[in-house]
Amino acid sequence: MYVCLCEGVTDHQIRDAIYEGCCSYRDVRATLGVASQCGKCACLAKQVVRETLSEVHSSQAALTHTASFVAA
Repeated sequence: MYVCLCEGVTDHQIRDAIYEGCCSYRDVRATLGVASQCGKCACLAKQVVRETLSEVHSSQAALTHTASFVAA
């Protein structure tokens, strides 16, 4: 879905920016130009950033908790 109509930015593009290294809303805004015109999209853009960063952190935490195997 389109998040920022002024810049034509979708939620998928925001997620991709985070997967490619953006670590904050500020980074996403600088990279994609979200909320740089009228600003009406800022709340939704921040929500997408928060949700995506939360998912990324959860998946990284799951990777750090590896199962220990004991040879029988």
